[in-house]
Amino acid sequence: MAAAAVAGSLTAHDRRILTALNTGASSLSFVGSGFIVLCYCLFKELRKFSFKLVFFLALSDMLCSFFSIVGDPSKGLFCSAQGYSTHFFCVASFLWTTTIAFTLHRTVVQHKTDVEDLEAMFHLYVWGTSLVVTVVRSFGNDHRHLVHFITFYAPLWGAILYNGFTYFQVIRMLNNATRVAVGMSDRAYQFDMKALNRWGYYPLILIGSWAFGTINRIHDFIEPGHKIFWLTFLDVGTAALMGLFNSIAYGLNSSVRRAIHERLDLFWPDRFRKWLPSSSKVRNQQQESELVSLKVEDQQ
Repeated sequence: MAAAAVAGSLTAHDRRILTALNTGASSLSFVGSGFIVLCYCLFKELRKFSFKLVFFLALSDMLCSFFSIVGDPSKGLFCSAQGYSTHFFCVASFLWTTTIAFTLHRTVVQHKTDVEDLEAMFHLYVWGTSLVVTVVRSFGNDHRHLVHFITFYAPLWGAILYNGFTYFQVIRMLNNATRVAVGMSDRAYQFDMKALNRWGYYPLILIGSWAFGTINRIHDFIEPGHKIFWLTFLDVGTAALMGLFNSIAYGLNSSVRRAIHERLDLFWPDRFRKWLPSSSKVRNQQQESELVSLKVEDQQ
């Protein structure tokens, strides 16, 4: 969240450091998530349902970062509006990660092909839940720390547990399928193990982004009048970088890299082509990898 929300009893110098840290880290997240949003808008081949979920995740991250960057007033109506907007889009961000996990699980483990029909339910779930917890937070000024924990950290760790359990099942399912395919020497059903390993890291993004924030909130319960600067520093820095982490993990997949490379290869002047990676070799490698790693996405 914004640096002002965790500054507490820190000195003016400490608050300036936290504000600068929040602005810098949020700017990186804004650029990273904005890049994914731009790619989705520019490249028609990316507009599959699976990447549409990534687009809404990146859009939520981008808006969360934007409202974190816009000023840091210590009081007034603008401060409240900024805090509620940041809270809304940050909750929306980690809720979109649960829809991605749900989609993979429903496709891979349950072998369902109706995930596109659930898009309206996804929007209702994400935006509706984000709105409800944000409104509830606005009525909790008398018990600010407790209400913030209930309306933010409780659903956050619920999302982390759900994502972890879901990706564990998906990876186990695909590992079993891969072992069977290897035994049968059937390359058509062998999955890209790098893609599977990458899915396993997705829940760690939320853990890495909010572990220090959770510890800091627990510390606030125990000693509400005392702030630990280094813990608050890590809290603000890692939370503000969530959008950048998400854009790298979810957005910069082989489909995006291939789309970018094809545009560069198309418009890059001939005399500079030698500075690009070997076009045909890289493209063939990416396509071969994508046939197996994105087989799940093609079913969607």
